[in-house]
Amino acid sequence: MAKHAVLSSDTHLWRSMTCPKSELRLDLTLACGQSFRWRETAEHHWTGVMGGRVWTLTQTDDTLWYHVYTTEGRQTCGSRKRTAAVSLQEEKSPTKKVKAEVEMEEEPVAVTSAQGHEEEEEMLRDYFQLGVNMGDLRRQWGSADTHFKQIADIFTGVRMLRQDPTECLFSIICTTNNQISRVQDMVESLCQALGAPLCHLEQTPYHDFPSLTALADSNVEACLRGRSFGYRARYLQKSAKQILETHGPQWLEDLRHVPYLEAHDALRTLPGVGSKVADCVCLMSLDKTDAVPIDTHMWQIAKRDYKYPDNGQKSITDKLYRHIGDFFRNKWGPYAGWAQSVLFCADLKKFKKLKEAPHPLQLKKDKDAFKEEKSTPGNKTKIKVEKNGSVKHTKTKSDCSKTATMPVKNEKLNLVRRAS
Repeated sequence: MAKHAVLSSDTHLWRSMTCPKSELRLDLTLACGQSFRWRETAEHHWTGVMGGRVWTLTQTDDTLWYHVYTTEGRQTCGSRKRTAAVSLQEEKSPTKKVKAEVEMEEEPVAVTSAQGHEEEEEMLRDYFQLGVNMGDLRRQWGSADTHFKQIADIFTGVRMLRQDPTECLFSIICTTNNQISRVQDMVESLCQALGAPLCHLEQTPYHDFPSLTALADSNVEACLRGRSFGYRARYLQKSAKQILETHGPQWLEDLRHVPYLEAHDALRTLPGVGSKVADCVCLMSLDKTDAVPIDTHMWQIAKRDYKYPDNGQKSITDKLYRHIGDFFRNKWGPYAGWAQSVLFCADLKKFKKLKEAPHPLQLKKDKDAFKEEKSTPGNKTKIKVEKNGSVKHTKTKSDCSKTATMPVKNEKLNLVRRAS
């Protein structure tokens, strides 16, 4: 049984690319509710499915490391697609099976290893949108927004993913009235039920995300209700069916090439897709960088940190939604959606400790100050690093005792002189 790769044990199986943590932090970007396919399988190692392949990612200060697994029926270097039927077992009816069409990766294409590595690196660059310089954006946002600057100095490396539009849409539909951890379980269940199998790692099965054809099957709703999807099961099946029957399989990809508002309004015609879901899909998969998803988190941030007027409203109406989005677009500019993702990430409870810990820049300043103080002649100082990472300076015991006894010795000397 294959195991999840760990960088320290088999470095020769890994590839790498230059990418500083100031531009990308895996622990923040992959766990903040954009994608639900990634899990931490070892300390600082994230395993998930992207582009029909199973990856493990990790990073050092200036390098992004990646390992791609050989999957069932295909090679890591490339493949052609064919359609196959897989069986779906309905939870409520043990004897009844549902057939759905899914795309399976088969028949490896003969490509060179170098070509395969180049393709994988390009997939990562596209997925993490590494062509966008986060440092420049943070400076731009920080100059116009002092509150954002304070947050961004702590949450560096949060960036937007560029996901497959089908995976993004149907994953985000599952987020309605839901928590990130449960959505992750639901998306995994969806893939196991309808997606093509890719590989097993330490008893963990990995599946590709289902195709539109698989999602649109008439028996999918009953299958997913049996997996505790509730009312979302109907939205998933009906949306897939509507896309195929009304627009065709390329429709979601084509929305990348239309203006933001046009794409937003088009998505809202689908069952289960409101303004927030539409904006999430626009931002996370359709290249609409000015889409700003507004939920209760962002509404509270607007009121608490930006003094956005409350007016006693108890829910987010369509009008209020547009006004808050415009408020942030006017403040942050054409990449407002990327800035929103930083504040949203910082507001999640799972990352609360990051805001409480001393910032690395402050620790560096403390250590530099200590070095300067230590280099002063006759100045002996001891540095102590507290458990929370803060730096505390204390004078050594010998220095303290010298300071305390010097006046006494001087006083004795004066008395001797007077007596003489």
